[in-house]
Amino acid sequence: MFLKQALEEDRSCQKAVNGWIAQRVAEGLSPPSANTGGYSRARQRLPVEMVTTLTHEVSGLLCSQAPVSWRWRGRAAKLADGTGISMQDTQENQARYPQPCTQADGVGFPLMRLTGVVCLSTGAVLDVAMGPHAGKGNSELGLFPQLEKVFCAGDVMLADALYCNYFVVARLRALGVDVLFEQHGARITDFRRGKYLGTRDHLVSWSKPARPQWMSKQEYAAFPAELIVREVESGGRVLVTTMFDRRKVSKRELGRLYQNRWNVELDFRNIKTTLGLKVLSCKTPQMSEKELWVYWQACQ
Repeated sequence: MFLKQALEEDRSCQKAVNGWIAQRVAEGLSPPSANTGGYSRARQRLPVEMVTTLTHEVSGLLCSQAPVSWRWRGRAAKLADGTGISMQDTQENQARYPQPCTQADGVGFPLMRLTGVVCLSTGAVLDVAMGPHAGKGNSELGLFPQLEKVFCAGDVMLADALYCNYFVVARLRALGVDVLFEQHGARITDFRRGKYLGTRDHLVSWSKPARPQWMSKQEYAAFPAELIVREVESGGRVLVTTMFDRRKVSKRELGRLYQNRWNVELDFRNIKTTLGLKVLSCKTPQMSEKELWVYWQACQ
């Protein structure tokens, strides 16, 4: 009933209960009460862990069973991006997901930040990390480490310039995952340096940056002193990748592959628009999170 409710234009609990009554009558069964209290309590008892596990299972199966021809060179390509979603303005939601500080008290809505990973082949939402819109560890990049478990050796990850970060690249390489990101605006690319591979195509060494305040000394020490990356210019943008062999993957192919990154923007926008997810309807953080997982499952 919860899944069906997520797919309805009218997402009220009364509509969900009325639909269940109609289904039972059509099957020759006795109609239950039209009171929505029982259904609401049942939704509250539904374990969040069960909903999240089902969503992961469904999306994982969709991605793994996609035809090989849908993949990029037979490899699973996965897209990462972030978005935000408004919630009902209740004290419980405001306490867990406070409204942006730019909004005056009493005139804003609680705001949840989401970082998600989508399968390029199928559009399935593989996993999502949720957090408040502000605060330590709740930035788009801060939430991303929670999603690294969806990546397997041999995968390719596409993301925008925000993810073109030394520590993100190093962690994914340790997992056997190749990356393709747009170059971060703060980094200067000089094609006169490094190992020449072709016109505006080279290998270059990145030195480990200073330790961020949020990272422990032990974590920092585990990262290598330098990273070798490939930088190419294609389609008017500089791309960074760990796919080094230009004979196997030309910079033109990298440019075409990176154009698919826009799909994650469209996927999230489509899900939020089609399923009416611009504002969640539940009034507590736990139910709002549960509602969101049901929506992710419904859209698969």
